[in-house]
Amino acid sequence: MRNTYRVKTYRTFAPKPPNAQLINAIKNSRYSQSESKPEDVYVAKNSFSDFNICEELKSNIRYKEYTSPTPIQDQTIPAILEGKDIIGIANTGTGKTAAFLIPLINKVFKDRNERVFILAPTRELAVQINDELKDFAAGMRIYSVLCIGGANMYRQKTDLRRSPNFVIGTPGRIKDLVNQRSINLSHFRNVVLDETDRMVDIGFINDIKYFISLLPQNRQSLFFSATVSGKVKEILAHFVKNPVTVSVKQNETADNIKQDIVKVVNKGRKVDQLHDLLIADGFDKILIFGRTKWGVQKLTDQLVDRGFKAGAIHGNKGQNQRQRVLDQFKKNEINILLATDVASRGLDIPDVSHVINYDMPATYDDYVHRIGRTGRANKKGIALTFVDSY
Repeated sequence: MRNTYRVKTYRTFAPKPPNAQLINAIKNSRYSQSESKPEDVYVAKNSFSDFNICEELKSNIRYKEYTSPTPIQDQTIPAILEGKDIIGIANTGTGKTAAFLIPLINKVFKDRNERVFILAPTRELAVQINDELKDFAAGMRIYSVLCIGGANMYRQKTDLRRSPNFVIGTPGRIKDLVNQRSINLSHFRNVVLDETDRMVDIGFINDIKYFISLLPQNRQSLFFSATVSGKVKEILAHFVKNPVTVSVKQNETADNIKQDIVKVVNKGRKVDQLHDLLIADGFDKILIFGRTKWGVQKLTDQLVDRGFKAGAIHGNKGQNQRQRVLDQFKKNEINILLATDVASRGLDIPDVSHVINYDMPATYDDYVHRIGRTGRANKKGIALTFVDSY
């Protein structure tokens, strides 16, 4: 007989542990969602067919079955096509990758001398951007190089010598290539900083400032971030000129993500509680977050031993291993993906039914980014957070 598990929630917290503030923030997000009024449905001012872009690109957009632009796409694509700098403030999962790729592909298609440099915080996000680029630019003879750690640098150097139209990379690898004079950032008149707040959070602010100092003064600068902290403003001051600011960020967490707390009754049986959840009805495609690389791998091995189709991505795995597991998850060859916070930004995996915080996130911002992996593209999602009993 199939087991089911009833999610238990806290009503009172006393005495408060060190993570009580985070727990209360999660509770408040949940309660504010239940009390909030439905927001007006956004009506796009443009359609993709209206944009002043080439027919080849429009055909690829139709092939991807994109119908109506999302708010960030609707408001930024016309401005980017006009050559303006952009500050785009938007939550994850709002379609901002297409918002900058579509007009930049069009620009390169019309002028092959244009080159684009895109900087992203994680390997996974850089790979995702490159995959999206290939889809949008199919058949247009537009080429890209992916410059990320964990992959063969010699091959990246060889590809860079061919002067690709797009260079997409992460700060660490780009810095190595700059120092080895394999990439000259002064050749790029179109620059995108994506998920800038995340790059700052993980310590790349000085590298970003250094890269900006190497860029040509005459350029189009596109800046995207979910938040704009004081340090992020330091970057903005040197990056954009007379920018158009587009903010489509409304709530910290999406209204279509149901949030709840799972009370851990017995720490020794925590994995058993997770097991009971995973076999319940509706747990179809699950992303589980843990705190450490060792802990994530151990939990993955335990779930596999119990018969689950699970895989893990974390810093101890090579890039090819991580990408292989991600592809298996996207193709539904496995239905459970376990990860450290390396996966909490930028991954666009369709139809994730549940995000489970098996270990508490370090901050509320980390929580928001984690649960943003579900409820994407206006679909429903569920986020559950395990909380120790005390």
